Amino acid sequence: MAQQYQVLARKWRPQQFDDVVGQEHVTTTLKNAIEQNRLAHAYLFVGPRGIGKTSTARIFAKALNCVKGPTITPCDECDNCKEITEGRSLDVLEIDGASNRGIDEVRELRDTVRYAPAHSKFKIYIIDEVHMLTKEAFNALLKTLEEPPSHVKFFFATTEPQKVLPTILSRCQRFDLRRIPASLIVKHLKDIARKEKVSVDDAALAAIARGAEGGLRDAESALDQLIAFCGNKIAESDVLSVFGLVAHDQIAKLTDALIDGQTTKALRVLKDLDDVGKDLQRLMADLLDHFRNLLVVTLGEEGVQSLQLPESEIDLLRAQAKRVDADAVLRIIDALSAAEGRLRYALSKRVFLEIALVKAVKARELAGIDGVLKKLNELKGQVGVGPSATSLPVVAEPRANKPVAPAPQRHGSEAAPADSPVSIEEAWAHAVEHLGKVTPIAKSYLVGTRPLRMQGNVLVVGFDQEFAERKEFADRPRNVEVLQAKLKEMLRMDVALKFEVVKSATPTPARTPSASVKGAEPVKKSLDEFKNDPLIKKALEIFKGTIVEVRK
Repeated sequence: MAQQYQVLARKWRPQQFDDVVGQEHVTTTLKNAIEQNRLAHAYLFVGPRGIGKTSTARIFAKALNCVKGPTITPCDECDNCKEITEGRSLDVLEIDGASNRGIDEVRELRDTVRYAPAHSKFKIYIIDEVHMLTKEAFNALLKTLEEPPSHVKFFFATTEPQKVLPTILSRCQRFDLRRIPASLIVKHLKDIARKEKVSVDDAALAAIARGAEGGLRDAESALDQLIAFCGNKIAESDVLSVFGLVAHDQIAKLTDALIDGQTTKALRVLKDLDDVGKDLQRLMADLLDHFRNLLVVTLGEEGVQSLQLPESEIDLLRAQAKRVDADAVLRIIDALSAAEGRLRYALSKRVFLEIALVKAVKARELAGIDGVLKKLNELKGQVGVGPSATSLPVVAEPRANKPVAPAPQRHGSEAAPADSPVSIEEAWAHAVEHLGKVTPIAKSYLVGTRPLRMQGNVLVVGFDQEFAERKEFADRPRNVEVLQAKLKEMLRMDVALKFEVVKSATPTPARTPSASVKGAEPVKKSLDEFKNDPLIKKALEIFKGTIVEVRK
């Protein structure tokens, strides 16, 4: 009689703590507990599917009930070990929480707990998917779980710990198992392929690991399926065709198009992938994963090592990071994330994904407020200051019991030191901008301010009455220290600061034409003059804006 075939996931299931892949933080703790004889009565293993929760529980049961045990290396040769491995031990009972979830089943379990084990040291209950138990079943288990007989141990496994009652969680030692890194999955699959005498390309193994999303059992099942499909030689193209995955070079083309703003190219790549039957839902997940990795790279080299990716992918990410900043990557991720949840419900996934790609390109082209301010400052330097951007009038210092006369209008540069390369107004603007980089919120305190005059080495800065309440915040020592340091750098002299509240730190006509001096006409610009202003024209060109005339 021919020997019955056993799938790879069962054939190569870990039998020792050291065989468990990627969960050293759990296995090390359990081994130390055995060696120090610090064994709890209830353990909860948490994590996504296929990462070793039940396998770890079985190995732990063998370690406790082996004839040499408790031991960190069960022999796998005694009757106890063999029975536990084959799932037929009378003292290690594996219970499916999904099909034994009622109060009657738990009452039966509670009644059997009092009996001693048949021929082992401990009676062990392994309950898989424990979150499926009903609330009544949980409550029936509480007292037994808190104070079980000394010969009883409970091992629970779940993918959804939030559904387990807090009263149950508090009575267990919890172990969170992690998704297994792709590099460890590739290494494990390569070892299995060698033992099974199967030739698999490294690219094919990487594609399998990418599709498994951190689940080793899924990866082993995929390898099993590919061996049945391809025989003893597996290439990357076989993996991509069987599971609908997208090749890494195609992902690179699509992400390059999004980063470079090439909408037509992105849509063409998507059409080619859809025509050959690729899974578009999976493609969206791959895109999000790629841009997440790209975000890590754009933030600095410190995070690159944590990615655990092949060198070819790291090189691609570094090349793309030189062409895009973190803010743009974040906007692309936001656009794709907004579409991912709704994609599975779309009648036409391709059309929906096309729209998502176009939105991602548009989001990448948007400029954040910091970028806009930076561009406008650059334009101001390139285009120069026109008549509409002349310096504001300097307000004279009030004197006691004497009417105040307005000072003659003059440019701030007249009050600057002779060897200063910039005017006082320009120096103040740079100082405020620098303060915003050091303490972003402090910059908002200085809205509605401008230099009034220089008294020796004291720069008097005026606050518009509208923003008078911000004066005390701006006058804080730390803010003043940063501003003075930047002013010293710009003006090449020590500068002290003094803040004052004035009736208006900006020309009245520009803010409230009705409040102008009797007989004076508000300064107005015609629409044609506004359109022809070099600064406005340059800003419209860069930001792709238009001028809209509102008529009352």
